[in-house]
Amino acid sequence: MNCRHCRAEATLQLVDLGSAPPSNAYLTREALRAPEAWFPLRVLVCERCWLVQTEDFVHAEELFTSDYAYFSAYSASWLAHSERYVADMVARFSLDASSHVVEVAANDGYLLQYVAARGIPCTGVEPSASTAAVARERGIPIIEAFFGSELAEELAASSRQADLMTANNVLAHVPDINDFVRGFTVLLKPDGVATFEFHHLRQLVDHCQFDTVYHEHFSYLSLTAVETIFAAAGLAVFDVEELPTHGGSLRIFAQRADTGRHGRTPAVDALLAAEASAGMRDSGYYAGFQERVLKVKYDFLSFLVTARAQGKTVVGYGAAAKGNTLMNFAGVRPDLVAFVADRNPAKQGKYLPGSRIPVVGPEELKNARPDFILILPWNLKDEVLRELAYVSEWGGRFVTAVPELQISA
Repeated sequence: MNCRHCRAEATLQLVDLGSAPPSNAYLTREALRAPEAWFPLRVLVCERCWLVQTEDFVHAEELFTSDYAYFSAYSASWLAHSERYVADMVARFSLDASSHVVEVAANDGYLLQYVAARGIPCTGVEPSASTAAVARERGIPIIEAFFGSELAEELAASSRQADLMTANNVLAHVPDINDFVRGFTVLLKPDGVATFEFHHLRQLVDHCQFDTVYHEHFSYLSLTAVETIFAAAGLAVFDVEELPTHGGSLRIFAQRADTGRHGRTPAVDALLAAEASAGMRDSGYYAGFQERVLKVKYDFLSFLVTARAQGKTVVGYGAAAKGNTLMNFAGVRPDLVAFVADRNPAKQGKYLPGSRIPVVGPEELKNARPDFILILPWNLKDEVLRELAYVSEWGGRFVTAVPELQISA
């Protein structure tokens, strides 16, 4: 296939996870009687611009449907992260009631609620009807559409240019990354700022976080690749921060290359140098990842089979997309993981795509009193352990499978 950014042929393989259904396509009871659509799940590396990307098999419209079930506001730690972000941006860029903030992929209004609470005008762009409806209930103005240069032109023409644009965990989700980024150049005011947060490719590779690979993620991003993509679209990166979220993320600050007034911080060149030193511009860096992934799979399966042989019960917590990648790559079914508990009512009563494991409310944990609880969103492990502290009452233990199998004492 050709690279989504530079169009060079991409042939270097990072990982092949076989095939899987879309990771947020949760099934109703009625849907269990019908076949599911599965697509190959293979990730390639462009050796010209170093954009790492999922091979093309499925369109975005098939992934972000009207009943899309991922709601950001169900994570307390993510809400706290978002509230801190708003406070920091307001202080750093002197935002007030005369400013305009635009969030792309506003989801359920998890972040813009903190902008609105400060009396700052804001607009959310969100293509999924299910999450957009919840954002509107929070009083957030939402444009229900996919973002790109055409929509940006329409918004700019209607005097809705932005002092601040934010895009958290969406840059990886867009199939046409060039057009998407151009939209920010169009919609920003001359001295406006855009921030992007995304899972850092170096964390994915170095810590074998392969379960973050699924069809919604079209790209896997380094600062090296992102700076190249941004420059081609007329954006200049002027700062970067490393964050602990999602197993290790970057927050990129960008401005229009023609009119931006912020000086480039030393952090940008330092991180670019660190990526180069790690070998991220060399094909050898990506070799061997497949074997490391297979070890995680086999260790996980060995644990599940042993637990079943010993008469132990294993259930999951957190019906996360990354968990669906793990379950489907390992071939896990309800005979090995009886159910997955999740706080999100939109997922309860449904079944995980592919594995068809039932999703229940957290209260079922107290009824079932399982021996082991598999934390699927391992990046939220600390939050989950606090929520489920009561599991110690019956001696239940916690398990994570990625980046390596860990079982609590």
